[in-house]
Amino acid sequence: MTTTKPARVRFAPSPTGFLHLGGARTALYDYLLARQTGGQFILRIEDTDRKRYIPGAEEELMRSLRWLGLEWDEGPDKGGPYGPYRQSERKEIYQKYAQQLVDSGHAYYCFCTPERLAQMRKEQQARGEPPHYDGTCRNIPPEEARRRVEAGEPHVIRFKMPKEGTITVHDLLRGDITVENRTLDDYILVKSDGWALYHLAAMVDDHLMGITHVIRGSEWLPTFPLHAHIYRAFGWEEPIWVHLSVFLKPSGKGKMSKRDAEVFRKGHKSIFIKDLEELGYLPEAVNNWIALMGWSYDDHTEFFTMQDLIEKFSLERLKPSPAAVNFSKLDHFNGLHIRALPEEELARRLVPYFHAAGYPDVTVDDLRPIVPLIQTRITTLDEAPKIAGFFFREDVEPVPEELIAKKLDAAQSVEVARRAREVLAAVPEDAFTPENTEPPMRALVDELGLKAGQVFGIVRVAVTGQRVSPPLFETLAIVGKAKTIERMDKAIKMLEALAKKTQ
Repeated sequence: MTTTKPARVRFAPSPTGFLHLGGARTALYDYLLARQTGGQFILRIEDTDRKRYIPGAEEELMRSLRWLGLEWDEGPDKGGPYGPYRQSERKEIYQKYAQQLVDSGHAYYCFCTPERLAQMRKEQQARGEPPHYDGTCRNIPPEEARRRVEAGEPHVIRFKMPKEGTITVHDLLRGDITVENRTLDDYILVKSDGWALYHLAAMVDDHLMGITHVIRGSEWLPTFPLHAHIYRAFGWEEPIWVHLSVFLKPSGKGKMSKRDAEVFRKGHKSIFIKDLEELGYLPEAVNNWIALMGWSYDDHTEFFTMQDLIEKFSLERLKPSPAAVNFSKLDHFNGLHIRALPEEELARRLVPYFHAAGYPDVTVDDLRPIVPLIQTRITTLDEAPKIAGFFFREDVEPVPEELIAKKLDAAQSVEVARRAREVLAAVPEDAFTPENTEPPMRALVDELGLKAGQVFGIVRVAVTGQRVSPPLFETLAIVGKAKTIERMDKAIKMLEALAKKTQ
């Protein structure tokens, strides 16, 4: 059920790598629910696994979230009434609540050594049993366990799972899930180094921070009953649990994983948000794309701005079925959102891509006249310098053979180039506009008895250095008469050299 009350939701990543599509989708749904209900979106860093901690990952996660436009209300860098917002700063809080579970009989100290546990698992596997704790320390008298702890004996704290009956948990997408308690393990809540595991830490934090909806990946479904047991052991009201659909590989076969990233990168794709920005995708398009991988508004609406998503998103329309990651759809959405941008805004966003492509002096003012020519022709922002970089080069270097028009040889092409140069040279410099260059050039096409593509193709390659460019006559106007004639002269010399070789 979607709440009409303000929702308090949290995105709680581990700083062990870059933000990927799965995490971004979770964060987006959290953000949409919070904004829609006038609630709060909280960023919490789950960094208790110090072995997997990567320096700088937290900052990179924050940067990617902000690039997507998912600004949080409370978090490590902002503070808030329920801090600290890094789990590594909340160790004593978890120890306090773990002790409560021990004192109430819902958890116990376990003194089994790693060697004993390894031998136990080996024997269970030999018997064909799933690995599980055998309960050796469950029934140690509390006083004895306490004395051993106080004496400094290494130990963990395990949840004392009931061995009888069942537990029914409710997932918003899948309904009631009933599990027999005897199939559940006595999971470790606190490790021997005193650090709480996710099972305890996240439940304590969600309760203390007033989280109303826990939106997370389906990988938590197997331990979902444990988490509900922990809530109930404390007597706390449970949040609304939402386990999102799995992402499949583009083929639809197999679950998407971080290990697939290198393969996608070779194809100019990625599952990491940082890469998508570098590859020229708009945050608006990425949000649109991932929102529809697990949710739909109806059976035909596909274009959503952030405001649209805030207004139309609903938990009820989330789907539990797996969603294949379709990069063609991302390209489709990126094209739509590029075309929806105001020209000035697109020019502003293109500047860093021109700088990265080797045009460090390009400004918004420089790009303003070019944007209308390329806005409908690019799918990603990084394509713009490839299509329009020639505007900012002093000279271009056409491939000589590309100057030869289709169905013509070099000698015939050089004659066409000379005539085209004459026509363009006759247009006054202060009137070098599409309105004044296109009509005489089309008249030349008719006079020569050729196709427009043959004549215009030679001019295009001569002036831009490439076979594909923005509209030709608008391009000539921006390049200017002097540079156009200069480049035509160079192309004519190239064609003359080719013609001599073939004589």
